[in-house]
Amino acid sequence: MKCALIIPAWTPEDIFSSKTAGSQINYWQPLGTLYVAAALQQAGHEVHFYNGAFLRHEEIMRRVKEWEPDFVGLYSTAFGWEKARMTAAALKLSLDGVFVVVGGPYPVAVQEKCLQECPDIDGVVTSEGEFTVVEILERLGKGKSLAGVAGVAFRRGKEIIKNPPRPLITDLDGLPFPARELLGEAGKYIPPPATYKRKPVAVIMTARGCNRHCLYCFQLDKHRTSGIRYRSVENVMAEIEHVLQQGYREIKFIDDTLAADYNRAMTLAREIKRRGLDFTWFASAVVNQVDKPLLQAFKDAGCWAILFGAESGVQKDLNAIRKGITPAQIRKAVKSAQEVGLTVYTPFLFGIPGQTYEDGLKTIEFALELDPDIANFHAITPFPGTELYDNIEQYGTMSDDLADYTYQGAAFVPFTMTRDEIAELRQLALRRFYSRPRFLWRRLLALRSFTDVAAAWQGLKSLFWLRTEKNIFQRNGDGQERFRD
Repeated sequence: MKCALIIPAWTPEDIFSSKTAGSQINYWQPLGTLYVAAALQQAGHEVHFYNGAFLRHEEIMRRVKEWEPDFVGLYSTAFGWEKARMTAAALKLSLDGVFVVVGGPYPVAVQEKCLQECPDIDGVVTSEGEFTVVEILERLGKGKSLAGVAGVAFRRGKEIIKNPPRPLITDLDGLPFPARELLGEAGKYIPPPATYKRKPVAVIMTARGCNRHCLYCFQLDKHRTSGIRYRSVENVMAEIEHVLQQGYREIKFIDDTLAADYNRAMTLAREIKRRGLDFTWFASAVVNQVDKPLLQAFKDAGCWAILFGAESGVQKDLNAIRKGITPAQIRKAVKSAQEVGLTVYTPFLFGIPGQTYEDGLKTIEFALELDPDIANFHAITPFPGTELYDNIEQYGTMSDDLADYTYQGAAFVPFTMTRDEIAELRQLALRRFYSRPRFLWRRLLALRSFTDVAAAWQGLKSLFWLRTEKNIFQRNGDGQERFRD
């Protein structure tokens, strides 16, 4: 069958402040969609991919209408749901008999609600999509109902049917590698400025799932009963060599933490070094899962940067989000990474349940004390399907506007803070961190390439607006959005 996979059209201003978008914008390889595409190709289907990061809605519809697919899979986040609905409606108007299914973080979280809200959607993928979508197409090809297809909610006439969930995939080595050949020009897919060294950048996930219980984190395995499902080191190495053969020069490992299994992480790093592979790489890790020998092994294998989810410098705030770490562990990990020569990134959160404005100020001071190479300051976001979202009445108020669900707008406000205070803390933190002469001098000395210069220029423009304009993180200027308890 002819299958179209679509990420609806969006612009940087849909997510970021127009004043700082240049230093924040990123175009990640859509790994989940590419895995589904590869599974469909393996099953013998013809697949086209349309990415709304680079195509306007009208252009997507022109190309899709010209190709006339039998099946369309739409990807949707929370903030992108309205555009997914609009795209579904346009597809139904343009293509006779097309079957439209939606998947992605938002549909997986709210499931049959998508069918209730959008009459133009025929089905929802409610779990991992690789096997589910292939089975959907098998049924459609035979003219059969989707009844009994695990991991699907679908429409049968006026009735909405929700099938049982599909078990999580345990044999990840059995999946085909993501269909990156569908991306077109690989160089367009880049992380935020200053978070990569070489282009093009491939994204690889060496495991799925998480065994931690952070309040704001969405996982398919909601109760963490399956823990982390690992790919073998040999399978990961095969994909690394595959993407290098495709011309990629840097890899971003997007596991929640690459160091969850210490020995496996060490083995992976040593194997990369042993094979003498020429690429740079970037990873994330939890601060209490690393030590200096592991970080040195990463560095020796070509890792140039690591992200530690610091989140806060106040222990009660770390406890509130169930982070399972301490400020002392954060200090130790950052210091160890810097000592072995890794670039260090640390994101922080404002609006944590129970957090006060004064706590936020302490977190800013903590970030300045840590002195990482890059720090991000976000608003904690209660994405659907998370513990925070499901128990919102215990913690604060939540915006009814899904456009706020981006880590940029304060979609959630704890009882101990106001929305304006969250926006003010974000702007103050960014201004103070990036205005320091020490930071600016260090960045100047680190300039090595045109990419470095371009990233620095975007950062300077953002810093100008952070210092000269108030409330740049307020979507509507007055800080007032629709909230519910």
